[in-house]
Amino acid sequence: MEDFATASGISRPTVSKYFNDPDSVRNSTRKRIEAALKKYDYRPNIYAVNQNRKLTRNVGIVVPFLADPFFAEIARTIEQRVIDAGYRPSLFSCYGDPRLEVEILETLVSMKPAGVLLAPLGRASDRDAISRFCDTVPTVLFDSSVDELGLGFVGSDNFQFTSHITDYLCRTGEPPCFFEMKTPANPNAHRRRHAYLDAMERFGHTPHVISVEGEGWAFEEIGLRGGHAALSGGGFATNTVLCSNDRLAIGLLTACYEQGVRVGRKPDCVLRVAGQDGHPHSRYTCPPLTTISHDYNAVSQHAVESLFQAIDGNSGPWRSLRIEGHLILRDSA
Repeated sequence: MEDFATASGISRPTVSKYFNDPDSVRNSTRKRIEAALKKYDYRPNIYAVNQNRKLTRNVGIVVPFLADPFFAEIARTIEQRVIDAGYRPSLFSCYGDPRLEVEILETLVSMKPAGVLLAPLGRASDRDAISRFCDTVPTVLFDSSVDELGLGFVGSDNFQFTSHITDYLCRTGEPPCFFEMKTPANPNAHRRRHAYLDAMERFGHTPHVISVEGEGWAFEEIGLRGGHAALSGGGFATNTVLCSNDRLAIGLLTACYEQGVRVGRKPDCVLRVAGQDGHPHSRYTCPPLTTISHDYNAVSQHAVESLFQAIDGNSGPWRSLRIEGHLILRDSA
């Protein structure tokens, strides 16, 4: 910027003022600067400019696995809210790797963000690293909580999720079995398992849990393989299956198709299948998947609002906000 100011014959403070707000300089000065920008093809380095500011306009967004459509959707809604508030979002994904999660946090510290919205891996996360980061950068956790770190937590109420859809399935047919990964990547899966067990006990039914092998984030493939094994081995004690998440349900639906098992609510169907999450593609499975959906807009809105309140100096004590899901009834159950 110093070199550009010298070359254009305009003082550096005036140039800097223009880049902060073009309307803050006189019209004739703005035209001179814009002509010089075109002549010298100069663009300021926004990240370098931010290093000289006490408070930058950058907001970091970190998710565990961006290829997962749920995290892609929630990241999209958060990004848009950050942009609408006049900030610049920087989106990161650690793709299930705890070491990469720590590296991303270190990178964010060097960027001096105004704040960060973090969906941690959960049990796999380095708790001490996240704690140190939250002590340095205003941070709101979402989707998965790690103790009472950061400014607060905003996510979905997984106990309500599973209890509500279990109640629906029990009232409309045989009580559901629970189809899950034995070693899930997302800690919310454990909460849903416990909620299923509690709900079945309250409703007076015997729970049946099918825990299939598989690790990582290839949920559809794990659901497919586990579904084939369960169908071939008579693993479903009832004709209703509640999957821990929609992606597992999508794999199970494919296994049912490949084994000629008809899924749905009609008299000629032999199995009902339901999922959880409101996966963006769940409407387009065959048959369309009954699920209980996150309120994507509410989660993103409350998370972003909590962060910007803290940036504005209005943060209160740590609090957890868990938002209820809503049941979406389709042909699979």
